[in-house]
Amino acid sequence: MDVANQLVAQGQFTVVKQPLGFIKVLQWIFAIFAFSTCGSYSGMFKMSVECKNRSESDLGIEVEFEYPFRLHQVYFDAPTCKEGKSERLFLVGDYSSSAEFFVTIGVFSFLYSMAALAVYCFMLEKYRENTKGAQIDFVVTAVFAFMWLVSSCAWAKGLSDVKTNTDPEKVIKFISACEEQENRCREVYDPKVSGLNTSVAFGFINLILWIGNLWFVFKETGWMAAFAGTYVPSQEKQPAPDSFGQGGYGQQDPYAGSQGGYQPDYGQQGGYNEEGGYSQGYEQQPTSYSNQM
Repeated sequence: MDVANQLVAQGQFTVVKQPLGFIKVLQWIFAIFAFSTCGSYSGMFKMSVECKNRSESDLGIEVEFEYPFRLHQVYFDAPTCKEGKSERLFLVGDYSSSAEFFVTIGVFSFLYSMAALAVYCFMLEKYRENTKGAQIDFVVTAVFAFMWLVSSCAWAKGLSDVKTNTDPEKVIKFISACEEQENRCREVYDPKVSGLNTSVAFGFINLILWIGNLWFVFKETGWMAAFAGTYVPSQEKQPAPDSFGQGGYGQQDPYAGSQGGYQPDYGQQGGYNEEGGYSQGYEQQPTSYSNQM
């Protein structure tokens, strides 16, 4: 208990209220819903075959199937309505690959979300100081978003095929006794696949959550600041001088030209005389300091 109390005391659980941690909690929860609704499924449908000879009829043929939906291994016995014999028939299709892939992605998403939450709660300062951890988190999040897209689409297609091949109306056509008009075949009970439909919905919800989480993880990587720091608008770029002869100290003074600049005439008459007065080359000379005195 002391160790647990210390961990709780050191934890920064306020991150759960922030988008970075809150979305991870949602990912953790919906990953459980996704793989549990698919991996724990078991269904059953029921048919009846009523022969001309009622003693040979079977009014309760039950066919059970479950995850991982290897339907080609599911069989049932149906009467032939001939001399009391029966035949063994198998369902069609193997959809274990798409179902198992979907469940595997859900389990690994659950584990990674739990590990990421532990890092956010107990090592958030190190996570934000060292951007390498956030960058790894971003890459893994992007991979899981892509995997959720692939697995959800694959499982949606697989589920459609499972529902088609477990439809009693279609399975009845495989029974040879039902081909004769004197025998009567009908479905009694359809399989309930609402749980499987929910698993597909949870898969696409996880896809949305993982794609949305990319933005909040990206802000922790430091890449945005790096991009903002190196960006220079094109109109502000100035070419650097190649040498001192171009744009350097050897360049002529623009004010020394013959146009538009002030050109002092160092040859004009004027200056301080010996008596302390100042004389210029004008017709009217200023009064010297001695005359003012």
